[in-house]
Amino acid sequence: MDIEHFRQFCLNLPSVIEECPFGPDTLVFKVKSKIFALCSISEFGEVNLKCNPERAIELREEYSQIRGAYHMNKKHWNSVDVLTLQNAFIEELVLHSYNLVKLGLTKKEKSEIELGN
Repeated sequence: MDIEHFRQFCLNLPSVIEECPFGPDTLVFKVKSKIFALCSISEFGEVNLKCNPERAIELREEYSQIRGAYHMNKKHWNSVDVLTLQNAFIEELVLHSYNLVKLGLTKKEKSEIELGN
């Protein structure tokens, strides 16, 4: 998967915005105000995605291309190699991250997403 495919997939999810709050090289995707994905722009090759802790362990055991995310809470975040895994699988992991973050939003924020705001 290349960065444009990844970027477009994330931006097509409801209420997603992209920012660079950590500097010009780190692209961050948020649903409302909560991060669900981030990656390097200049060295795109892996992305950090939020993950259910139990599933995170299972994925790391099954795939050498998935490991605890650098500079993130490794219980909840994985680094995923996007150059060697199938696009459909990466998209599934992005959706998992997005939905996990969305679950933690307030009722008002969830309602705004349903209304398309």
